[in-house]
Amino acid sequence: MVAAFSSRSVGFGAARAFTSSSTSLSATGGFPYPDDKMPFYALGTNLAMQVGGQGNLKTLLDDAEMDIVLEAFCETLKGTATQDPRTILGEYGQDLNTLLQERTSQIVDRVKADGEEYIANFLDCNPEAVKTDSGLVYYEMTAGGGAAPELTSTVEVHYHGTLTDGTVFDSSVDRGQTISFPLNGVIKGWQEGLSLMKEGGKATLVIPSDMAYGDAGSGETIPPGATLMFEVELFTVS
Repeated sequence: MVAAFSSRSVGFGAARAFTSSSTSLSATGGFPYPDDKMPFYALGTNLAMQVGGQGNLKTLLDDAEMDIVLEAFCETLKGTATQDPRTILGEYGQDLNTLLQERTSQIVDRVKADGEEYIANFLDCNPEAVKTDSGLVYYEMTAGGGAAPELTSTVEVHYHGTLTDGTVFDSSVDRGQTISFPLNGVIKGWQEGLSLMKEGGKATLVIPSDMAYGDAGSGETIPPGATLMFEVELFTVS
């Protein structure tokens, strides 16, 4: 959910340091400015990433609205605005909060609806998959023969996590290293899904948002309201 705006000024943390091991591209036209000007362009890029990442503004605003935002940003930054910024926020801050909350809610509802459709299609295409009372979809790929984990267990797994559009957001498989963690410290969809497995087993879990990261999402990789799919291989239970 987009954070509420108040009439208080917002402070930015120190800009992240940028490094590059590649050869400079400015000489070949790869960058828009010469090397001595690019640090300022990098500053603008960093500010845009910080601000734009707070609620993913590009999904909430159309092009004309974004132009107004950029106009206000530049005028405020340069000190050329015709009104005191605190006056503007005091007058229109609540309207802004309401608008962003409504649009965010609409996006979350759409993402949830897409997730429900994905689950229905997955069940149609995989008759052996089971939808539990909680809404979790469990599809056994390889039956395990060892111990089954309990909520207090620590498990060692490989996993590959994707959004419903196939975007990979996290994968121990891609990193080439298994991971161990207490089962009671992860999302509810994992807790229930892993409890249905045994050591040596492999399964696909399709987890609705209310058993994953809910309306908040997680960082920039998992959108609010997202349904998640994991392929999980369970190695050990302790």
